[in-house]
Amino acid sequence: MSFKDKVFIITGASSGIGKSLAEELASRGANVVLAARQYVTLCEITAALEVKYDIKALAVQCDVSKEEDCISLIKQTLTTFGKIDGLINNAGLSMRALFNDVELSVLKNLMDVNFWGTVYCTKYALPEILKTKGSIVSVSSIAGYRGLPGRTGYSASKFAMNGFMESLRTENLKTGIHVMVACPGFTTSNIRVAALSKDGKAHGETSMEEGKMMSSEDVAKIICDGILNRERTLIMTGQGKLAVWMNKLFPKFTDKKVFELFAKEKNPLIK
Repeated sequence: MSFKDKVFIITGASSGIGKSLAEELASRGANVVLAARQYVTLCEITAALEVKYDIKALAVQCDVSKEEDCISLIKQTLTTFGKIDGLINNAGLSMRALFNDVELSVLKNLMDVNFWGTVYCTKYALPEILKTKGSIVSVSSIAGYRGLPGRTGYSASKFAMNGFMESLRTENLKTGIHVMVACPGFTTSNIRVAALSKDGKAHGETSMEEGKMMSSEDVAKIICDGILNRERTLIMTGQGKLAVWMNKLFPKFTDKKVFELFAKEKNPLIK
């Protein structure tokens, strides 16, 4: 497979992993549709990509938590390009608050964006991706395999996403489409800065050492290679792979180690 002249939709494309995915796909010859709430930023990114890589790029203002916006995203893509070769469900929110303290509206917001955003976009893109035997990718997290303290809503939304994608993959084993879940390690992006606090406001600062994390550019390259190789699951770091296996084999021990890890955060929520 080559990305040349393929059409890929990327949600959450105004920054972080989504923006890097747009750059990586465009550099490999793909036409890209960038979706996010920040329309002006998207227009700046698409204009730069078209000039730099001689591809076509479309900016679509879209709040994936709204079904109507997701329908419009697919319609605008088809009007412009006439087909869809791939959908990357990347839009996401995080959180940092203990469940005992958090307002339930925060958890609902996380589910609306992380889970329902994936469901809405996939629902309306699927008929077109079946025609092209293309790819559906969701950017998940190790938090979708192992619950993390202070991230109850985030973990729940990623567990739901993983289950949805697994079911979708099994339903389509004989249709020729590719379904992949990508789980980066901790990545340098604004997701922790924008993470919701107990009252739903953005934290505005990260609780972790950003310098020790993966770059969004590295994550984008790994995801694009995974699409080319039609991988099933990408768990991108040794720490992530260890966490998944340890949680399966030694769950009680893993509870303790995860507690100890998050107790070392800046201004830890657990002690």
